[in-house]
Amino acid sequence: MRKPLLDLDALQSFASGVELGSFARAAERLHRSTSAVSAQLKKLEEQAGVPILQKYGRGLEPTPAGEVLLSYARRLLELNDEAVQAVRGAELAGSVRLGLAEDFGEGMLPQALGRFARACPEVHVEVRVGRSLELQRALQAGQLDLALLWRDGSPWPHQDQLGQIPLHWIAASSQPPRTDPRPLPLVLFDPPCLVRRLACDALDQAGQPWRIAVSGSSLAGLWSAVRAGLGISARTALGLPADLRALSPSEWGLPSLPRLELALQRAQTPLPDAAEQLRRILLDSLAERIPEETAIA
Repeated sequence: MRKPLLDLDALQSFASGVELGSFARAAERLHRSTSAVSAQLKKLEEQAGVPILQKYGRGLEPTPAGEVLLSYARRLLELNDEAVQAVRGAELAGSVRLGLAEDFGEGMLPQALGRFARACPEVHVEVRVGRSLELQRALQAGQLDLALLWRDGSPWPHQDQLGQIPLHWIAASSQPPRTDPRPLPLVLFDPPCLVRRLACDALDQAGQPWRIAVSGSSLAGLWSAVRAGLGISARTALGLPADLRALSPSEWGLPSLPRLELALQRAQTPLPDAAEQLRRILLDSLAERIPEETAIA
C-alpha cells in the first residue's frame, strides 16, 4: 500500500498553530483564513491516520502522536527551506560582508553560516564580530553588507526591526545576594556604549551608588570578570553563558532596566542576491531565538 505524502502547507499551519498557541493567530500570520487552516488540519489527521490534536480548555493541544508529528514537521519545514535556498543559491558566487554584535557571535554564527554554506557553496562570507556602534559605522562606510546589532535610536532606512529585548542585571550563577553597603561594582564596556549609559542612568535615577570595577572592549573579557565575582553587568539574556544568570527584578533591590531594540541592518535595498540569501537565513535563525512577545508589530 502506498504511504501518504504529508502536505507541507498543512504541516506549516500545524506547527505555527502549536507554537503560537492559537490556530487563529497562525492563520493570520500565514495569510490564510481560519477555515482554510481547519481544513488543512483535518487533511493532516487523515494523512497521519491518528488524531493529532485534542481539546484543552478553550483551545487545542497536540496529542502524543501530534507531538511526534510536530517534531518531524519542524525538521521537514527546515529541510524544505534549505532545499529552496540551495536551489536558488547554487549559481551564486562572490562574497558577503556580515557584522554581528558579540552577543550572537558564538550562539548563532555557526548554525546560520552552516545553513548558508549549504545553500550558497560558492559564496565567501567575511564576518566581523564587534560592538554595535562599530558595526553601524562600518555599515555606513560601506564596509559591510549586513549587520545584526543593537540600535541606539539613530535612523537607518534599510533594516528589519526584530524585537525589543529586555536588559537584565547579570551576575555569576554562584554569586550570593549582595549585602555590601559600598557602591555597586559594575562590569561594563568602555564608553561610548549604549548599555553602559542605560545601566548607569537607571542607577542614578534610583539613587543607587555605583562604581566601574572592570571595563573593557571584549564581551568575553567582561563575562570573565563577572564570573570571577568582580562585579555585575547589564546585558540581554540572548547568548548568556550558562554559568551566568539574569537577576530577577526583586533581587538586590536594583532598578529595572529598559529594553534594547534589535535590528538586522543592510547597506542598501535591494541587496545583491547572495547577501539577500544570507539575510533570509539570519531572519529564520533569529525567529527561533527571539520570544514571540518581543516581536515588533
